[in-house]
Amino acid sequence: MSANDRPVTGQPTAAYDSAFLKACRREPVPHTPVWFMRQAGRSLPEYRKVREGIPMLESCTLPELVTEITLQPVRRHGVDAAVYYSDIVVPLKAIGVELDIKPGVGPVVEHPIRSRADLAQLRDLTPEDVSYVTEAVGLLTAELGPTPLIGFAGAPFTLASYLIEGGPSRTYENTKALIYGDPQLWADLLDRLADITAAFLKVQIEAGASAVQLFDSWAGALAPADYRRSVLPASAKVFRAVEGYGVPRIHFGVGTGELLGLMGEAGADVVGVDWRVPLDEAARRVGPGKALQGNLDPAILFAPTEAVEAKTREVLEAAAGLEGHVFNLGHGVMPSTDPDSLTRLVEYVHTQTAR
Repeated sequence: MSANDRPVTGQPTAAYDSAFLKACRREPVPHTPVWFMRQAGRSLPEYRKVREGIPMLESCTLPELVTEITLQPVRRHGVDAAVYYSDIVVPLKAIGVELDIKPGVGPVVEHPIRSRADLAQLRDLTPEDVSYVTEAVGLLTAELGPTPLIGFAGAPFTLASYLIEGGPSRTYENTKALIYGDPQLWADLLDRLADITAAFLKVQIEAGASAVQLFDSWAGALAPADYRRSVLPASAKVFRAVEGYGVPRIHFGVGTGELLGLMGEAGADVVGVDWRVPLDEAARRVGPGKALQGNLDPAILFAPTEAVEAKTREVLEAAAGLEGHVFNLGHGVMPSTDPDSLTRLVEYVHTQTAR
């Protein structure tokens, strides 16, 4: 089943005919749909207010807070889709991995995985482990009505890199040492993470998410041959696991210009493109049969409005011949971004692309 099919859960959802889902299915749209990675977060004063004094990972387990934060950018910006407020390490925390998100650093793992014995940290994820996700998605879909909700998860490679390095890395020396030095342990680790990731996405879809995005944030650190051999099989396993639901599957990574074709090959219906590759060139690399998402450089939002609009027109012109296009940034919204610039950008894209 592909994203062109109606959901297997029965009657179509209220969001089925939304511009966002139509674009994901490569169908005609009334306007190019817009959403932003990290649209729910630190750029919004209302987010900072409701998160005050609540640690990041704790905030992800509070359904009413998750609902409020997820809805904030929909109310403020008029985006065409909401993205579930969470973090890629939430499923790891839920199965008992000792980790925390340290302000200014990111996820920090207490006991990094460096040997086969360390795999014992990774048990299967059950819906009961993340019952707060089921509750929050239910609350959200009731509030959102015809606006789609995007669920998401971290891809096996990116999760593995955090688990092996013990935190964020610029060089991934321990990760690459494991890939090359013990390929069987690496394959077993990624296979286990693929099962955990798929289970986490299934919980979100079964609770009502209309689409899912797999974030392979750090896959750009790999050469194409290494990606194909050591990463693609696990990502493909995740996409196969949720294929039967019939919801669009989006695949995104940073610095992945050389990997775009392989990322589409892994099974995505929509391939996310960062700002480094124009969308028309990205379409050539990905090949037919996929929609594309992207790809305005998030730093451009700090320029005057005229400059933002000029660069936005460039993105839209490069996307003119695509089978399907979802407008987004080429990475997440930066914390110091003026929220009004995002609101203006949504309106500008809608106006410029109205059919």
